[in-house]
Amino acid sequence: MIQQQYPSQLLERAVQEFCKLPGIGRKTALRLVLHLLRQETDDVEKFSQAVVQMKHEVKRCRVCHNISDSDVCPICSDPRRDSGVVCVVENIQDVMAVENTQQFSGLYHVLGGVISPMDGIGPSDLEIDSLVERVGEGSVKEVILALSSTMEGDTTNFYIFRKLAPYTDVKISIIARGISVGNELEYTDEVTLGRSILNRTPFEGK
Repeated sequence: MIQQQYPSQLLERAVQEFCKLPGIGRKTALRLVLHLLRQETDDVEKFSQAVVQMKHEVKRCRVCHNISDSDVCPICSDPRRDSGVVCVVENIQDVMAVENTQQFSGLYHVLGGVISPMDGIGPSDLEIDSLVERVGEGSVKEVILALSSTMEGDTTNFYIFRKLAPYTDVKISIIARGISVGNELEYTDEVTLGRSILNRTPFEGK
C-alpha cells in the first residue's frame, strides 16, 4: 500500500504523532490535524499546553495509586468515604467505571494491571505489596476484588487472596458475576456493574 504524501512535512510530522495514539489511523489523524490547523492559534496553544501540563503535573495517589493532582487523591482524602472498605481494580478506567455507578462509597486500590505471564507481567510489577501493607495497617475491614472476569483477572484474584490469607479478620469478597466471563470491567454497563458491587460475594479462593 502506497503511503499518502502530504504537501507539508510539518503536517506529515503532526499526523505521525497523532497516529501514535491508540485507535487512531492515518485518516483520522489527518482529520484531527486539519481541524487543529483551522483553529485559532490561541486555542491550539491551550490544547497543547493542557497536554504538556497534564504530563508534567498529574501524579499517582500515594495511597491508592489512582491519578491525582495532589499526593493524595480526592477519593482517599474524602472523610465521607468508608476507609474500611477497599475495592481493588486493574486500572484508573475501572475506578471511573465503578464511580459512575454511584453504588460504592469506599476507597480504591489500583493495581496497574493484572498478572499475565504471557505478557511478562508478574506480581512484582503490580501494586500488590502496597495493598498488603494497607491491609496490614489494620484499618481495612473488607477487600473487594473487582478485576475483569478473565483468566488473568482470576489468577490475580487468587494471588491476592493468598497474600491476604494471614489477615483472618479481613473479609475478602468478589463482585457478583453478573458481568460476562471474559469481559473487561471498564466496558460493562453501569447498572450491571453497580449491581455486581452491591451483590458481591465472599471470595473462596477457588
